[in-house]
Amino acid sequence: MKWLESCKARCKAVVTRRLAVALIAVLAVGSVATFNFTKTAKAAVAAPAAAALDDNSVAALLTLDRAMETLAARVTPAVVNVTVASKSNEQQSGAEGMPDMQQFFGPDGPFGRQFGRQFNVPSQPQNRMEHGLGSGVIISPDGYIVTNNHVIDGAVDIRVTMSNREVMPAKLVGADPLTDLAVIKVNGTNLPSVPWGNSAELHPGQTVLAFGNPYGYRFTVTRGIISALNRPNPDPSDRRKPGEFIQTDAAINPGNSGGALVDARGELIGINTFLISSSGSFSGMGFAIPSQIVQPTVEALIRDGKVTHGFIGIQISDVTPDNAKFFQMNQAVGAIVSEVGPDTPAAKAGLRTGDVITELDGKPVTDAGQLQMTVGQKRPGDTIHLLVVRDSKPTNIAVTLAALGKGKGTETAAGDHGKARWGLSLADLTPDVRNELQPRKSVQGAIVEDVQPGSPADNAGLQRGDVIMEVNRRAVKSSAEVAEALSSVPSGQDALVLVWSNGGSTFRVLHPAQG
Repeated sequence: MKWLESCKARCKAVVTRRLAVALIAVLAVGSVATFNFTKTAKAAVAAPAAAALDDNSVAALLTLDRAMETLAARVTPAVVNVTVASKSNEQQSGAEGMPDMQQFFGPDGPFGRQFGRQFNVPSQPQNRMEHGLGSGVIISPDGYIVTNNHVIDGAVDIRVTMSNREVMPAKLVGADPLTDLAVIKVNGTNLPSVPWGNSAELHPGQTVLAFGNPYGYRFTVTRGIISALNRPNPDPSDRRKPGEFIQTDAAINPGNSGGALVDARGELIGINTFLISSSGSFSGMGFAIPSQIVQPTVEALIRDGKVTHGFIGIQISDVTPDNAKFFQMNQAVGAIVSEVGPDTPAAKAGLRTGDVITELDGKPVTDAGQLQMTVGQKRPGDTIHLLVVRDSKPTNIAVTLAALGKGKGTETAAGDHGKARWGLSLADLTPDVRNELQPRKSVQGAIVEDVQPGSPADNAGLQRGDVIMEVNRRAVKSSAEVAEALSSVPSGQDALVLVWSNGGSTFRVLHPAQG
């Protein structure tokens, strides 16, 4: 027993010594760690922070910042928030109760959601007040304000919030649905305003600022560049609307409608109008009506309370590198007459389908959109002088404009016969088919029954239901005549067809398949 107790005592002593050594080691490590941490912390505290870049290193950026700040401070007081109240139509509900622009640019539409006036549309038919908002810009010290027609359309009450948060009642001076512009007015003197700029002098890449009230966040400014100019009317439901839109990447969102787009000088070069987006919010593509359209329209609204647009009575399309040779044009400039309406100023003046308009009142016509915009700013009764290329010969034609009225046309910038070669099937335009399509009486030719995917016809944009009226500048009245004309085109050469589609006529070029 003594031997056992002696062993236990020795073992206990060994364990105690080992524990003591381990504890000393842990304490030593902890002491070293504490020492190193303290040393590191002292070093961190002692190390100086990185110095800011000196002004000389970023002088250009600071100068740009100051310029943008000056520009924003100059324009913002002239930008207003526009709120409206309108009576809902008890017969309308859902999408049918939305404004026309909302239907077109809505989330299910081809170009995403329009971004101006936003309505609380009832899901069930009911009689109630609807409230919307948009933007506007003061253009004169006595209180004239430009906005979009779709912002104030149908409004029974219009209120304007100034940059100092003052709320003022506004009255409608006049509106023009065709250009989507409107003028409202508040009572005031010495109000801040924005001077007019000249959109004809703009170039892609220039700096622009967009002002407005996106999503109700008042007096917002975004910066970007001019992405492109002279964008066409994107609304296929109304070919009468002028295009020539300014495209910008300055962020534009719902609520920006009617806001100002200004250049680096603070001049008003456009009125923000719509965006193209699949989500309904900004995706890099915003559009503004150029001041070339805005200023004369606004002046007419202030003077007369309405705008009466000049009217020729033709449909037009661009001269392109593809079709120029068919019209004996050395350059791809001008506007091709694709249809002349009966009993119109154009018909009375002797304009013909296939004429190429190259000048208007001595000034060059670059494309169909420019011609449409210029004529639209003329007044009924004005006489314009056109230089027309017809069968490679220049001809001067004077046209006295009529007034564009509801229901009239206007200048718009817009069997297996031949299927093996051109990729389309044709049929005669019978009375039954005509009754279904309801084209104008002047539309004669062959109807497209089918288009082969990837074919020359498909690549040219032909679709089922289109009517081919001409082949290589020659009128055709049946599917047999169309087939014969297309088959007579020499192998490897293009074919020019005049096509009636969706209520308008355009020239299309069919390129032969390769290989």
